[in-house]
Amino acid sequence: MRTSLNVPQEVLETFDETWKAEGLESRSRAVREAMQEYVERHTQLEDLEGEAVAAIAFDYEHTLVIGDLHRIQHEFEDVIGTTQHMHRGDWCLETIFCTGPAGRIRELVYQLRDFDAVGRVNVMFLQPVA
Repeated sequence: MRTSLNVPQEVLETFDETWKAEGLESRSRAVREAMQEYVERHTQLEDLEGEAVAAIAFDYEHTLVIGDLHRIQHEFEDVIGTTQHMHRGDWCLETIFCTGPAGRIRELVYQLRDFDAVGRVNVMFLQPVA
């Protein structure tokens, strides 16, 4: 199936450099692999149940979203153990360490991903707690 995407030029250029450097046969192949990895990450996030330990790393444009991020962090203080924060000009990098119900941590991840001023949100479940 053919589809069309709007991608910033600099992202497309970097993407093309990357798949070519990896020796893939085409941009289409690289996009299919990237989409499959995205689906796998989503499925892993959705399938986890019970108590979990997680690290959530995300970057954001400070002035556009800091109030909302503070509100969300207070809303999820039941699972947030600690945070680390680093400034880089107008952008910040933050890591949140969580312990608690996987569903609650998943909800936090989805809320963080919902902001336009948040660039990326990556989550790593360190270990399910038995």
